[in-house]
Amino acid sequence: MVIFGAMKTTLYLIPTGLGGGEATDYLPAGVIRRLHSLTLFFVESVRTARRFLRATGFEGDLSALRFHELSEHTPPQETEALLALLLSEGSAGLLSEAGLPAVADPGASLVALCHRHGVQVVPLTGPSSLFLALMASGLNGQHFTFHGYLPRERQALVRALREMERLARHEGSSHLFMETPYRNDRLFGEILRCCHPDTLLCVAASLTTSTEFILTREIAAWKASGYMPGRQPVIFILGSQPGPRH
Repeated sequence: MVIFGAMKTTLYLIPTGLGGGEATDYLPAGVIRRLHSLTLFFVESVRTARRFLRATGFEGDLSALRFHELSEHTPPQETEALLALLLSEGSAGLLSEAGLPAVADPGASLVALCHRHGVQVVPLTGPSSLFLALMASGLNGQHFTFHGYLPRERQALVRALREMERLARHEGSSHLFMETPYRNDRLFGEILRCCHPDTLLCVAASLTTSTEFILTREIAAWKASGYMPGRQPVIFILGSQPGPRH
C-alpha cells in the first residue's frame, strides 16, 4: 500500500564488497540482476564503481552508463541536482565505496531527499561490516549503538570512550565505532589507555578478506598482547562481561 501517492521513481541502495571474495559470494543473484539493469549510478568514486561492476560480471558497455559522484564534499545544491536526474530517469543505483550505502556514508543525504520528494527507496541485500562484527563479537547484539567516527580532538575522544564504557558497564550494551585506517593505532592506543582493564573490546579487521581478524578480549589482555591494528578497515566494539540472565 502506498500512502503518499504512487512512488514510480526508485533509488536502489546497492551494497558493494568489503575488500575480498567474488561478488557472487556476497551478493544474491537478484541483486546482481538489478544492478545490471540500471544505467544511472550515484557513487563515491567512478573508478571504484566501474571496477565493482566488472567484478559482478557486467558484460555491457561501461561507457554507456552514467556515473555521478556523491561524496562528503558534495554541496546540497548538487545533491538536489542528482535528485532531479533520478526523477527524470525513473530509477538509479546508489553505491558506497564498501559495504552498505547510506550507513556512515554520504549517500544518506540523497536518500533523505528521496523521502522528502516521494521517491521510493529500495535497500538491497549485501555485506555490512557493522553487523558482521557484532555477530562475531560475542557481545550484546540486542542492545547496541553505532557511533560512527569518534571525535579527533583528544579530550573529546576520551570523554566519548569513557561514556561508551560507562553505558556498557551499566546497561550491558555494545558500542560500535570506526576510524580512518591510518588513525587506527592512535585510537586503539587511547582505548587501551583510558578504559578499565576488565572492559571487553572486540577488534574486527579486514572482514570477508583473506586477512580477516576478529577477536574479543579484555583491555588488560590487549595491552599484554602488543597488538596494533595498523592500516586496515576495522570495526571496534566496546562491551562488558555478560551478567546473569533473568
